Amino acid sequence: MIRLQKYLAMCGVDSRRACEKIIQEGRVKVNGDVIIEMGHKVSSDDYITLDDKEIVAVLDKKYYVMNKPRYYLSTVKDPKGRKTIMDLLDDDIKKYRLFPVGRLDYDTKGVLLLTNDGDFMNMLVGPRSHTEKEYLVRVKGIVRKEDILKLSRGTIINVQGEKVKTRPCKAYLDSIDRINNSSLIGIIIEEGKYHQVKEMLKSIGYETIRLSRIRFGRITLEGLKEGEIRELSIHEVKSLIGDAKSKSQEI
Repeated sequence: MIRLQKYLAMCGVDSRRACEKIIQEGRVKVNGDVIIEMGHKVSSDDYITLDDKEIVAVLDKKYYVMNKPRYYLSTVKDPKGRKTIMDLLDDDIKKYRLFPVGRLDYDTKGVLLLTNDGDFMNMLVGPRSHTEKEYLVRVKGIVRKEDILKLSRGTIINVQGEKVKTRPCKAYLDSIDRINNSSLIGIIIEEGKYHQVKEMLKSIGYETIRLSRIRFGRITLEGLKEGEIRELSIHEVKSLIGDAKSKSQEI
């Protein structure tokens, strides 16, 4: 017997946290009864539905990396009918009911992991995760060395109306374009707050022009064109899990 939200995540419905919200909304039934409490436990013998459609366990856990283009939402579906990353997948991949591991902003491109394994997602992007994500940011203006130091020490940013201090990170100045009055900055963070990278640059006085994620853990975009996807190797999956576990033990 396992908790209902964990079962839904194992079935590829969404992350465990998202499944908790789905349950609270009264959309899940177990043997015909609506369940809204988090402690409810189920087994494979129970008849479980979401929005009155049967939930069938996903036997094969899948792990992919996508080179997400700009102007696609990092969601499974959008009520406004906008383009999502699911529109980039072939039907033979969609059948695995994948969901994104974390998010990339609508206007951000780069490394995006996809899976149907809720535990894997929580390990990599949950509140206790310290998996590295590396970004390249083009900003307006000529960045000073002291500003790079400010970034690396952590800054106070606005997260949906609240002031939050970011964790210390790694930051570097990649290049300067004096003709166009812009700079390219590299930032390696171990968290993923709402619009975090943009807000970090804003907090030290720089406006983001373009943002790309070039690495998630050890996974890069090597060999992937924009919009393309490939399945992660067993070694890559184990490396992501191993790095996440070792990072959490260091804290």
